[in-house]
Amino acid sequence: MKLNITQKVLSSHLVEGQLEPGRGISIRIDQTLTQDATGTMAYLQFESIGLDRVRNELAVSYVDHNTIQVGYENADDHRYLQSVAAAKGVVFSKAGNGICHQVHLERFGECGKTLLGSDSHTPTGGALGMAAIGAGGLDVALAMAGVPFPLVCPRVVRIELKGALRPFVTAKDVILRVLERFGVKGNVNTVFEYAGEGVGTLTVPERATICNMGAECGVTFSIFPADDVTRSFLAAQGRSERFHPLEADEGAEYDDHFTIDLSSLVPMAACPHSPGNVKPVSQLAGLKVDQVLVGSCTNSSYADIYKVGRLLEGRKVAPSVSFGVAPGSRQVLLMMGQDGTLERLVRAGARILETACGFCIGNHQSPGSNAVSLRTNNRNFEGRSGTASAQVYLVSPEVAALSALTGVITDPLAQDEVKAVEPPKVDHFPVDDGMLIFPPEDGSDVEILRGPNIGQGPQCEPMAKSVRGEVAIKVGDKITTDHIMPAGARLKYRSNIPVYSNYVFENVDSDFPRRASALRDEGRAAFIVAGQSYGQGSSREHAAICPMYLGVKAVMALSIERIHQANLCNFGILPLVIASQEDYEELQMGQDLEIDDAPGQVMAALEGKSVAVRCLTTGKVYEMKLEITPLQAEMLVAGGRLNQVRSHIDE
Repeated sequence: MKLNITQKVLSSHLVEGQLEPGRGISIRIDQTLTQDATGTMAYLQFESIGLDRVRNELAVSYVDHNTIQVGYENADDHRYLQSVAAAKGVVFSKAGNGICHQVHLERFGECGKTLLGSDSHTPTGGALGMAAIGAGGLDVALAMAGVPFPLVCPRVVRIELKGALRPFVTAKDVILRVLERFGVKGNVNTVFEYAGEGVGTLTVPERATICNMGAECGVTFSIFPADDVTRSFLAAQGRSERFHPLEADEGAEYDDHFTIDLSSLVPMAACPHSPGNVKPVSQLAGLKVDQVLVGSCTNSSYADIYKVGRLLEGRKVAPSVSFGVAPGSRQVLLMMGQDGTLERLVRAGARILETACGFCIGNHQSPGSNAVSLRTNNRNFEGRSGTASAQVYLVSPEVAALSALTGVITDPLAQDEVKAVEPPKVDHFPVDDGMLIFPPEDGSDVEILRGPNIGQGPQCEPMAKSVRGEVAIKVGDKITTDHIMPAGARLKYRSNIPVYSNYVFENVDSDFPRRASALRDEGRAAFIVAGQSYGQGSSREHAAICPMYLGVKAVMALSIERIHQANLCNFGILPLVIASQEDYEELQMGQDLEIDDAPGQVMAALEGKSVAVRCLTTGKVYEMKLEITPLQAEMLVAGGRLNQVRSHIDE
């Protein structure tokens, strides 16, 4: 049988099931990563399993989100993470070492391996030929315990790249073209596999940008071949032994095909308020810009920052523009200092920001009221920047740099003053792993340090025979995990579920926590009704944990995104799909609903039967889909994944 790259990696890690699209499978996970915004809960969950050490090949704990450290909470979290990493056999990457995806690409990624990360942009690792998948923290905790990761076997779309990019056209424009074609919904349980002659023209950092933003399409992961370009990158990082050639067999079959002629692309931008709202930069040229930010896990490689520095050399940022640059890793920052890039940026008027996620997650650099902000990161959801009225556009580093100079959105192809910059050729990256702390062989004597903000994960209860309650909130389409659980100033509460739960839907309906907890205290369930693409965006499992803590028993939506659907099942919340727009319109906040014989209906859903939800207010019965695997059915009935597996893990 002729296999594509995706099939080769998945088949070599297959533990259970058959590689047939749409069927449930389980795979062995080689590597895991966490970041501090999701890591505290993941390690608390791992501790609750009761194992002395992690059981997968490599586990890395990164600190890259909560680095502002206003108040004691973040520092306490970092202290806990460092101590639990030493105790459990996890590599710890200190604050300041860089963004998890950039650092993992540089120091740990390996061709043909599987990587599970508690961050939705983990698919960045596909640039090295990894099956790199974003998931909730509980899934990562279980993978560290050696438990196979369950997923739906994906369909594979072959994206053929022809030709080569023209000057000023970038990898960011490639993935924005993909987003223009596939959108941000409808790609659940899909993999984008890149192929064709154009692949060889793209560097590993360029491939990383493309794989990174594949997450915005909702795919399971994106993957490139491991070829001579990959070999050269790993050799330059001093990691030649991590290269293993990987390519699709000639004649391999795919579920769909899409072709991009790289030479025909133009600079693109994602307009407010969705990464899928894509337009050519030429159509936006002349729009006044207030803020320009370069960085994030999407575009903060050495090559990205180097080109920005060269474009700004000898010039000044427009007086009306606030301009910031965040290198993706300490390695990138060191190289900036060595080659003069840092001086070029500072002399041009750039603010040098920390090597962290920062502005991408709304943790700092919030724009002014009604401001236009150009950013090289991956998401521009409404309010994610920290300013509800801001208009955020996603662009390439080149468009960002030129627009910072002119003060307006600038199409590089329509100007002659500045010439395009060739990417730097690097034969050897400066390797300094001094901020990576490797665990002792025996961590049994290590004290795990907990501050007052470090709580325990809330316990899920087994599913009741009858689930009865009230619609506590009704929301529209494209509700992101940012809408459900705000980040920014609230990030520091992620280790304390009772406190963090007070902010569920804070920017949508701030009274929701009170209503939901009141229903919970009365012994009644809270239900959420939503439109299309509920739960898109970040992998943050708190968007399931906190609603569960408040007593939410079911989400009823026209569609639910993959990672969030999995997180809901992990914490015993039914992810029900409403049958029609008409049914969605009829369901209203305050209505009393009942799901009779809920455990029985969950198991019957495996045979294709719908779940009957009776509206006690109107008397109507709504037939809803429950698209789950047998494993998810078991965990829903048990009251969550942790309840299901804890007793099955060998001590």
